[in-house]
Amino acid sequence: MTVLDYQDGEEAGLKSATILVQGTYAFGYLKAESGVHRLVRISPFDASGRRHTSFASVTVIPEIDDTIEVEINNEDLRIDTYRSSGKGGQGVNTTDSAVRITHLPTKIVVTCQNERSQLQNRETAMRVLRGKLYHLELERKQQQLEGLSTANVANAFGSQIRSYTFHPYCLVKDHRTNVETGAIQKVMDGDIDQFINAFLINAR
Repeated sequence: MTVLDYQDGEEAGLKSATILVQGTYAFGYLKAESGVHRLVRISPFDASGRRHTSFASVTVIPEIDDTIEVEINNEDLRIDTYRSSGKGGQGVNTTDSAVRITHLPTKIVVTCQNERSQLQNRETAMRVLRGKLYHLELERKQQQLEGLSTANVANAFGSQIRSYTFHPYCLVKDHRTNVETGAIQKVMDGDIDQFINAFLINAR
């Protein structure tokens, strides 16, 4: 697992992150995590100790190889460079090595600052962009087949796929499969196999 980009939150935590996961059937398994995840807890950043609800949107896209053609016109891209703010060894924070690519027709933005050089970050960002555009086209075709509109896509803040409740009780519940567990800390530590397996069985 490699962190390609990490953006700090304005007050605490993170705003966004891009992570590359490599392994057998990585996309096939992790696509079950696409959607909105809801967290209910006593916020450690609230001096009054009040309960807060937070949301995180997760998008899982495949990394496609060169055998799959994705047409990207150079005139459709805006490429910005800036000084990296993360870890990366020599060169970080001294040169504009980080890269942000905006695909103007779709407004998709991809950033990468993990690599040491601007060229490497640009190549990695382009691979991520190709994957996102390919995934977007697959979703569009799937929606046409199912007669769905983009307004009905499940990845909306009114339609969570899973809830993580730390207070007033401990429970993780997947709203698509109704699988639930009280072992919330194990889930937060990455033990999500039961949720993925149930989703894949239901999707057959």
